[in-house]
Amino acid sequence: MMKASTKIRIWCAAGVLATGTFIGGAVIAKTSRASSSEAPILAPALSAAAVAPLSSSYAPLIKGVLPEVVSISSSRIVHPTASTQQPFSNDPLRQFFGDQGPSSDQPQPQSEREQGLGSGVIIGTIGYILTNNHVVDGATDVKVYLHDGREFQARVVGTDAKTDVAVVKIDANNLPAISFGDSSKVQVGDLVFAIGDPFGVGQTVTMGIVSAKGRAHLGIEDYEDFIQTDAPINPGNSGGALIDARGELIGINTAILSRSGGSQGIGFAIPVNLARHDMNEIVEHGHVIRGWLGATIQDVTPAMAKAFGMEVPSGALIADISPNSPAAAAGLKQGDIIMSMNGQAISDSSSLRLQVSEVAPGTSIPMTVRRGNNTLNMTATLRELPSDAGKTPEATAGDQVERGIQVEELTPSLRQQLQLSKETQGVVVAQINPSSVAAASGVQEGDLIEEVNRHAVTNVSEFEQAMRGAGSQTVLLRVMRNGTGLYIAVEPS
Repeated sequence: MMKASTKIRIWCAAGVLATGTFIGGAVIAKTSRASSSEAPILAPALSAAAVAPLSSSYAPLIKGVLPEVVSISSSRIVHPTASTQQPFSNDPLRQFFGDQGPSSDQPQPQSEREQGLGSGVIIGTIGYILTNNHVVDGATDVKVYLHDGREFQARVVGTDAKTDVAVVKIDANNLPAISFGDSSKVQVGDLVFAIGDPFGVGQTVTMGIVSAKGRAHLGIEDYEDFIQTDAPINPGNSGGALIDARGELIGINTAILSRSGGSQGIGFAIPVNLARHDMNEIVEHGHVIRGWLGATIQDVTPAMAKAFGMEVPSGALIADISPNSPAAAAGLKQGDIIMSMNGQAISDSSSLRLQVSEVAPGTSIPMTVRRGNNTLNMTATLRELPSDAGKTPEATAGDQVERGIQVEELTPSLRQQLQLSKETQGVVVAQINPSSVAAASGVQEGDLIEEVNRHAVTNVSEFEQAMRGAGSQTVLLRVMRNGTGLYIAVEPS
């Protein structure tokens, strides 16, 4: 099971403060920091380039792509806070990057200019460049350096923090635009090259293979479907190109998993199909417009699959539905499992989120839904994703359980404390054995348990009876946590 992640700040090689995530003792770090009426003249989706021969050199292939990748420098004004004024000696990456940070015995400035380095790819002959949001996020000055030595001042056309995509533009024409590949056809084991400007040393090419596809639930972005590669990627590579053996763009290099801050063979790139969708939205609207279903969804874990009578875990489980949402209007209910959408199978919650996000608001989409032992065909008309919609909460699930849950009645004081409506019913988890299976499955003190095995419980007696009735079978709980409904499967020990 993946350990919980913790956000940290790290210093990148150019002195850039970036965010990272601890996962399993390692750091996932973004590899650098830092409405338009024009339409780019984009390269064709698939070029006619021949597959590079398996020879001793890939120089001819790389030579054609290098002019299509740029270096980007950005700067922004930072107003230090208490959290950013900690002594640099506390930084976990000090030994790797050297003692470049502020000293604790020096007075902290009221504000300072922060420099960042990154990379980008030319997507149109008239100056549009695709990069990462975190390369230009909050930047007051952005410069682009072409392969031929020219330097341009750039403006930010638009950004999208949910996928970490941004588009900038320079005043230039007749630029060499990169050819787009099709990331849906990428296979594990494919040869790939990463091109960018690591650590600001200059344009660099590294080689590897596609190590995995569809990496999600990493906590890096709201929408994740990363291509994983072992082609070395380092700070400064962000926004650079991941190309295949045809010289076509298949991904935008974005993050690394590392204990040291440098490449350790696990890098992540945004698939070009996802990046291209967001790029076109930004160029056309200045921001990304996404579809919205209005449902909190979860993965169907093996334990949940047992509870729902499924042989194989698949689909996206609806844990909660927003009032007056497209999901509510379509007749979807808590406990439904969406198995397919628009004729495409849904493997997990991440694939559903991605599919919904790429559908234009106002579009009616057909769905196949599992409800109990029945299969239903339903249709939902999506609306635009509200600006305040955050990440979909996820419940952790364990493989072992010992039922050690102590509950209490939902009293008026508890209802007020938990900010629950008068209509909400259930029992409150008062205490849980931290070494129990229930705790390992994700049950927490303060959770409101509304259902046991799809049956509502309104008091302690009903809860205990339902738990006893489950015997040695898996128990499926529906809980309310911080205003959001979640399903948690608790297996017998």
